[in-house]
Amino acid sequence: MTQTPAGTAVPPHRDPQRSAAERAADLLPRMTLEEKAGLLFHSMVVPGPVQQAQPAFGLASTAHMVTGQHLSHFNLVGSIDDPAATARWQNEVQELARRTRLGIPVTFSTDPRNHFTDNAGVAAAAGGLSQWPEPLGLAALRSAELVERFADVARREYLALGLRVALHPQIDLATEPRWARIAGTFGEDADLTSELVRAYLRGFQTAQVGPGSVSTMTKHFPGGGPQRDGEDPHFPYGREQVYPGGRFDHHLAPFRAALDAGARQVMPYYGMPVGTEHEEVAFAFNHGVITGLLREELGFDGIVCTDWGLITDTQIMGQDMPARAWGVEHLDELSRVERVLAAGCDQFGGEARSELVVELVRTGRVSQERLDVSAARLLREKFLLGLFDDPFVDPEHARVTVGRADFRAQGEVAQREAVTLLTNDRGLLPLGRGLRVYTEGIDPAALDGRASVVGSPEEADVAVLRLEAPFEPRPGGFEAMFHAGSLAFAREELDRVLAVCRTVPTVVDVHLDRPSVLPEIAAAAGALLVTFGSSGPALLDVVFGAASPRGRLPFDLPSSMAAVEASRPDVPFDTADPLFRFGHGLSYD
Repeated sequence: MTQTPAGTAVPPHRDPQRSAAERAADLLPRMTLEEKAGLLFHSMVVPGPVQQAQPAFGLASTAHMVTGQHLSHFNLVGSIDDPAATARWQNEVQELARRTRLGIPVTFSTDPRNHFTDNAGVAAAAGGLSQWPEPLGLAALRSAELVERFADVARREYLALGLRVALHPQIDLATEPRWARIAGTFGEDADLTSELVRAYLRGFQTAQVGPGSVSTMTKHFPGGGPQRDGEDPHFPYGREQVYPGGRFDHHLAPFRAALDAGARQVMPYYGMPVGTEHEEVAFAFNHGVITGLLREELGFDGIVCTDWGLITDTQIMGQDMPARAWGVEHLDELSRVERVLAAGCDQFGGEARSELVVELVRTGRVSQERLDVSAARLLREKFLLGLFDDPFVDPEHARVTVGRADFRAQGEVAQREAVTLLTNDRGLLPLGRGLRVYTEGIDPAALDGRASVVGSPEEADVAVLRLEAPFEPRPGGFEAMFHAGSLAFAREELDRVLAVCRTVPTVVDVHLDRPSVLPEIAAAAGALLVTFGSSGPALLDVVFGAASPRGRLPFDLPSSMAAVEASRPDVPFDTADPLFRFGHGLSYD
């Protein structure tokens, strides 16, 4: 053992001069079965009183999860509006952890939170952090340098808050245009996605992973894009991934790039493959996919964490949510845990059922050796990130760093540049100042100094309409947050928009969280723009010429729903006669 200056023996796992592997090897045999089991669960947590339960997500108190269940990995959910308060709360949780028998620090993680999406199962609103376009918007700019710069800014904000694992990037290929998760991807093209994920990992993890890094959890292996009918596997009707075009391997290309670039952690998706060589069970239960493909064929020896909620039925935002144990729904909770470990996963996302692992080991269904393999991986990551040496953060540093003016300015420039101009009939854009403008979907105050706002198209020189991409509303507090179904506007809404276009020259912007069917609007509008996460002022800077649109489509825009329905979900660029092709975009230059 190393000696401190006072002569006190320091156990090897507390010696920062030793390697992460050496430190983990020393700590592991000191741990009880219950402490090891706690490492394998990556639950959710909401900042607030640590002794208070969190019923909105079916969670026990943070104090109970840390001290009673030995959990030390938590996904922070909810918006961060006061960075200093979040930092103080994080330190309070780390103090709880430090007072446990072995003082194992907590690893805090987060879904994306520097964009516009606000969905408890997908991403958090930017709140106090800098706000950038969605990953689709970053892809629209085709710049690996920009993506690395974004990731570096987000990394610095995360570090200031004590967030050490990014539950992203999401590198699924958007080959099924109806899928509800497309906004979080880099689009439809495998080569572009592969280029950008390398840059993303460089920005978050840095050249050498250590105390200044944020570890990335790349998802959703082996590619979540080919969903049957575009339905999402958060829900039972979306559990199947299908490959009628035989392109399973095509969806692996970005993951190969991520692993080559040093991806530390990987998350399999909920879905189950149908019509492939692999067993028709969800990927995290699938030995052929996790051990055979990811571990053995691709050589990945990092952490594999399941997507959230595979074991336990629960409620989310008041909605009953069955465990996403697709293909193995018949198994009880204990057997589901056993099956995930047998598949080769290390950690259970969104779960806090450490007692199930304890029971499996005690009854001999899972060996101590198998448990130690995953526990060692998880400990090594904590040591590598420097959490055992200093898990605390400075609230004042968080206050001045998170949402820093230059960080916000960079995000706002990207928001403007990612605006994508699809049509510009007779050079309608950019608009001149001083016009009478009828507008929808934009705060009229944002037009102050640019134009005068009028109350109807008939009074206007020009109309500016900002629309959300169409979708079919779903029931339930949680399910309703996923935009799924048809990509075409309902007839009533379409007729309303076209009537404005017939009345006055009209600029239409459609915020695309997935592709839309827009042929009638494209034909009728004086100018058609699409955005992927841009504020109203950022859009208006482009409309009035203070900035030029530089975005290019990150996917094809289909010409009809019939073309979408006839396309193969696993095949890129497969809709017949698309209205606009991948890469289309005009500028003012």
